[in-house]
Order: sequence, then C-alpha cells, then structure tokens
Amino acid sequence: MTDWPNHTGPWTEWRAAMVGSRMHHGWILAGKSGLGKHEFAVAAARALVAEDGVSQPAGEHPDIITLTYGPKDDKAERAAADGKDYERARSIRVKQIRAMQKRLNTRPTLGDRRVVIINPADDMETGASNALLKSLEEPPQGTFFMLVTHRPARLLPTIRSRCRVLRFPPLSDAQLEAMLDAAEEAAGDDIEAAIRAAQGSYGAALRFADQCLAPIADAITAMITGCDTTMKPRADLATMIGPRADRERLQAVMELAQAIVAEHARTCQDDAHRAALIEAHAQLVTLAAQAPHHNFDTGLLTLEIGTLLTRAAPASAPAHG
Repeated sequence: MTDWPNHTGPWTEWRAAMVGSRMHHGWILAGKSGLGKHEFAVAAARALVAEDGVSQPAGEHPDIITLTYGPKDDKAERAAADGKDYERARSIRVKQIRAMQKRLNTRPTLGDRRVVIINPADDMETGASNALLKSLEEPPQGTFFMLVTHRPARLLPTIRSRCRVLRFPPLSDAQLEAMLDAAEEAAGDDIEAAIRAAQGSYGAALRFADQCLAPIADAITAMITGCDTTMKPRADLATMIGPRADRERLQAVMELAQAIVAEHARTCQDDAHRAALIEAHAQLVTLAAQAPHHNFDTGLLTLEIGTLLTRAAPASAPAHG
C-alpha cells in the first residue's frame, strides 16, 4: 500500500467525524487525479463499517460497494462475465446506480453500516447523477456515500449541496521525489522531469514514466514557446502520441499538456503570450473533460491537442490595440 503524506489532514477530519455525534452520510473526496483518493476511500470505508467483535474480510468487503467504469456494451459484458479483458464505458451509467440502489434495499451483511464508493463521480452520465441524487436525499439507514472526484464542479450542484467535502492537497516536489524513488517502475533519469510535469500528482508522475512522456513534454514546450505555426509540429506530436493511443495514454498526454501550459502561464512576462497560454489551458481542460464522453477519432484528437498548443505560441498570441 502506498504511503500518502498528503492524507494526514483528510484522515484527521474523517476520524473526527467518525467519533462525532452524527456522521454525515455523503462525502466528496476532491482533488486532482493521482492523489490517492480512491485508496483513502477504501481504507476509510473499511474503518467505518468495521465493528468490534465482528471479523472483517481481508479482501473484498460485502458492505463496501464500488462503482466505476463498467463494460462498454453487451459484448464487453459477456467478456467480463467470462473473466476476460473487456472494453470499458466512457462514463458511469444510470443502470449501475439503479443496480446499486437495489442492493441498498437489503441490510448490510456484517454490521449496521454500508459504504458506496463512486469513482470518478464526475464521470457519471446525467441520468446516473439524477438517480444518485434520490439516494442522497433519502439515504437508507446506515448507508454512506463517498464520491471520488477530480473535478467537483462537474457534479450537480444539488449533489454537492448534500455532501461534505474532504479535500486532498497536491504533493510537494520533495514528497513526490521520495515516492518516486521508492517506486521501481518510476526509477530512471526522468524523475526530475516527471516531478515538474506532475504538478503535485503522484499518479501523473507515474504515468509520465510509464508512458515515456519526456520527448512529448519537450515537444509541447517547443510548441508553446516557438513560432512554428505550420502543421509539422502538430503532425510530429501526433506521431509521438501514436495513431492508436488508448484512453490512458491520451489522458496522460492531456494532463501533461495542461501542466506545462499552466507552468509557462505562471512565469510568462508577456501579457499577450500569457493570455494565449491561459486560453489554451482552458480549452485543453474542456477537451479533456469531453474526450471520455465523445466518440473522438484518436488521430483527430491528437491533432486538436496540437492545434491548441500551437495557438498558444508567442507568434499566435493576440495583439493589443
């Protein structure tokens, strides 16, 4: 299990709530991706459902329900049922919420409490969010909800209003370096580059190493600081990303692009260039939010990333006057 130095505050708040007179039934675990929020949710849920004198299973717990991306279609469902690899859906669907709600009609198995973890809750489709809202409004006795979210603003306001927010701070560079040094898969010469690109996210740093993103980071930096607005930098970037990149690689590239653009925007001294960087960052955030839910062609998506980065170059910044 990973030792998360940024979990001290959340654990203090969670444990204080557990011994309080009334534990809130809905929690939003908020923070950027890669901060260990799901690992925290599982450990916190186990602490909540445990009862003195009742043996708790070491593995999967019958009173902890976890919802995440399910099978994409009937074919994927059959593959999942057969224990085979399957393609996952791009969102958490309403039928998953309704199936969970049916389970809530029965009593917990080992004690008086049950926890539902939804990760990532900000990727619930609209129908799923509306269905979940009914459970949050009238939660079954002894049932608690933990919504892991990387972008809390994407949750329905009515869901946010019914939950208590537990915030997870980014990791410091020193904390990231210590965690990466301890991770065999992240060893190598790119740790310093991974830390710069990760912007406080251990998950992003691991993806940087696992996906070999150092050359892509250099290409992104060249695109937003250079003046070449031809198609060549975009085409080169698309080639490096790969014509058939999977969702994990595309997510890692978009996170990397956002981090690099944000870093340059903070240090840029030219007003026009900084404005272009800020606009590119906003559009990258929007594109990253849309990508899981839209049927984007991978090649076109990589070119769009390149186009947004090219627009942020100094030569393409809007002029004053």
